[in-house]
Amino acid sequence: MAAPILVRQPAKPAQQAAKLKTTAANSLPPKRDELYQMGKALRDKCPRKSHATWKPPAERPDAVELVLRAEKGRMTELLPLRHGRMVRSAFTFYRGAALTMACDLASTSNTGVSVQCCGDAHLCNFGGFATPERRVIFSVNDLDETLPAPWEWDIKRLAASFLIACRDNGISDSLGKDVVETCVRSYRESMAEFSQIRTLELWYESMGADELVANIKDPNFRQRALKRLQKEKGRHAADDIFPKLVEHKAELPCIKDQLPTIFHARGHSPGQVEKVVRDTFAGYRETLSPAVQSLLDRYQLRDAAIKVVGVGSVGTRCWVLLFMAAEGDPLFLQVKEARPSVLASCAGKSVFVNEGERIVNGYRLMQPATDIFLGWTKGTLAGHHYFVRQLRDIKISVRVETFGAAEMDLYATWCGRALALAHARSGRSSTLSGYMGKSDTFDRALADFSVAYADQNERDHAALAKAVRAGKVKAEFETTR
Repeated sequence: MAAPILVRQPAKPAQQAAKLKTTAANSLPPKRDELYQMGKALRDKCPRKSHATWKPPAERPDAVELVLRAEKGRMTELLPLRHGRMVRSAFTFYRGAALTMACDLASTSNTGVSVQCCGDAHLCNFGGFATPERRVIFSVNDLDETLPAPWEWDIKRLAASFLIACRDNGISDSLGKDVVETCVRSYRESMAEFSQIRTLELWYESMGADELVANIKDPNFRQRALKRLQKEKGRHAADDIFPKLVEHKAELPCIKDQLPTIFHARGHSPGQVEKVVRDTFAGYRETLSPAVQSLLDRYQLRDAAIKVVGVGSVGTRCWVLLFMAAEGDPLFLQVKEARPSVLASCAGKSVFVNEGERIVNGYRLMQPATDIFLGWTKGTLAGHHYFVRQLRDIKISVRVETFGAAEMDLYATWCGRALALAHARSGRSSTLSGYMGKSDTFDRALADFSVAYADQNERDHAALAKAVRAGKVKAEFETTR
């Protein structure tokens, strides 16, 4: 295996500006073909076949230790719930083990080319969402771990997630490897396509959900997808989310406690928003544009409650805020704790002081469109960092647990292209295209890696399950999900 190549963290904005000014004054930008050849030359020091190998480092930390290390600083009372969700299956374990894989990927070979990475690019972190113009697009949609890092780390995490999900659905490894190759081929061919597009045109490029659904060949699958898309488009906060999350006390709306996933924090009575929450929210407001500030000011903050989300995020400080502009006119904002990226120990610390700003910047770099309410803040009491966005704004998550091989293969095509577009926005598409080339060498290498890493993931999952059974790790299991 080729030795890992360290990736330098991007220069600070002032240094970048100075470098750009010098470059502009002294030379023309390299041509696409030159960048392509530079990428092709990288095969000499990092052969494409080297990505097929996975071998645990000799000093690899214990799997359970890595799970517990990722939980430092989280809300301890919620950690048993996180363990219960992770131990359910090898796939749910993988979803919660972003730090584990980040540490593992740091020991594998890479080309030294850095892009804005997702940091947790498994297949469930892709989906549909509405743009400000109310068009539904498909993209990576969870960027809590985003950071500049080796591009291979994202595509390897995505590829392995498909193999693991296939196993979870009872799909054989031979078909699972085909699905992985489809995903990587889609990434490789899309990157080649994006390398030929003008810079500004690429920035405007997006994957429309209507077009994706219309191009599904299987008529039954297409009809089911179309029905789901139309249903989600018709959802509104007032008609769908409001009745499920809100109840009235003394004629005033407040968030309904639904243990163990939605509840008011100690000292926070329903409908009584504490000063610390309002002060923290005021800091968020300052990160918005004046126009969005004006829009937000039309709403009144009525309540705040903790909301447990996902698998990997369980235990972090996540809140849902209820605002009302008038009766029947709600706005829900999700406030998520922003912790240092799992990639930071391997790829370098963020250039942003506030981790919430790091995440917001990642959204703006990687997604074709972002939520108008996207912003960040810092807790005024304990100093925790947060980022803020709308809650469920036509957010469509794909039910991969229902997929057979054909559906998984199609979804792999979508995710591969979406990740390629997100990475191409960093401006390295020609170099990456040159490195991957036109053959399936890279595709097959990642398929082999995915099988090997899926085996590793199963061993890690088994270690956590054993620790739970022995009482060394406490787990809480939900009866319904």
